[in-house]
Amino acid sequence: MPELGEVRAALSNSIVALMKEHYGKGPTAAKSFINDEYVFTVLEGGLTRHEETMLAAGESSAVRDYRLKFQQVVRDEFCGAVERITGRKVLDYHSQIVFDPPRSFEVFVLDGPPVTDPPR
Repeated sequence: MPELGEVRAALSNSIVALMKEHYGKGPTAAKSFINDEYVFTVLEGGLTRHEETMLAAGESSAVRDYRLKFQQVVRDEFCGAVERITGRKVLDYHSQIVFDPPRSFEVFVLDGPPVTDPPR
């Protein structure tokens, strides 16, 4: 669906901007996928220097726990951006991060498929 290409790009750009705003450093790449009422965004890189230091010391659990808790704090902003871009309500949201290679995943469940020309 070509009309969803712009929506996917807007989702990726918005999530990267929010990550950069809140973490002080954004991902190096992002790609969003839409399947019916699901939005799935994969973000590459973007670990902060202190997170990299913690990972080098074997503290991946601490970095993951912090990231997941922080994502819950900024949840409303991420969901709001997805709602504006898709024209749909976000029913639920989940974030996850892995480190080898560094990737984070943002998953949103919408109340229906994105509208093709949502208000922005």
